[in-house]
Amino acid sequence: MEESEATLWAPKSWDLLCAVRSQSPLIQCITNFVSMDLMANTLLSAGASPAMLHSLEEIPDFTPQVHALCLNVGTLSADWLPAMKLSAQLATKSGKPWVLDPVPAGASGFRLKACLELVELKPTVIRGNASEIIALSNATVGPTKGVDSSHESTDAVESAKSLARASGAIVAVSGAVDIVTDGERVVGAHNGVAMMTKITATGCSVTALVAAFVAVEKTHVLEATAAALSLFGIAGEIGMEMANGPATLRIHLIDSLHRLDEACVLSRVKITSLS
Repeated sequence: MEESEATLWAPKSWDLLCAVRSQSPLIQCITNFVSMDLMANTLLSAGASPAMLHSLEEIPDFTPQVHALCLNVGTLSADWLPAMKLSAQLATKSGKPWVLDPVPAGASGFRLKACLELVELKPTVIRGNASEIIALSNATVGPTKGVDSSHESTDAVESAKSLARASGAIVAVSGAVDIVTDGERVVGAHNGVAMMTKITATGCSVTALVAAFVAVEKTHVLEATAAALSLFGIAGEIGMEMANGPATLRIHLIDSLHRLDEACVLSRVKITSLS
């Protein structure tokens, strides 16, 4: 990483983490059953406050009070979709950022249609793996590996840029290198370890972390998104130094995110320009 980029990105990432810790933004998560536990613990360990509330009847009172909203369609059902749509509409009306995780967007016509309808409600950030972003950008159903990606993140750069331009959202593509774009600029976060892909809901959890970072930095959303991805990756790197496998990495990932300090962040953030 060039010294000038490190000088820019590392202090900004630390400042954003400090802001999350000091402000403890309330993040509403309407998410899949598999991810609820790890997503909530990720937010708590970073200093945010999770609210795993998805009842349609509660949303009109609750969603306008949150600092950001995270929608994840992993275990999507027709019963949950109205709550997702209403919460997105209310977040936008209230001027609150919201983040969409289109898990796995191209697996079925029903799922793709739902994701496209949510994109029309103007998410602040869309974060997915390469296959999800390609499917959403192309509006196509195709063969999938479930929630796992069949593509590298770098395969989806053009699809991500196209989706960002069409939706107005910042688009993030998780992978060995996490890609973030506004349709013109493209940056890469180079932190993380391969073992993180062996823990279910790590992708879902980093989406929630993105929501927390965007909650405290609404003006520079691309920067907030890249910082969240990088710091989650750093927590994985540190956790892997103590882990024996996926199960222990899950524990150490949460602990490491909670214990990130300034020296660690300043020395380990790896975010570069790719455009």
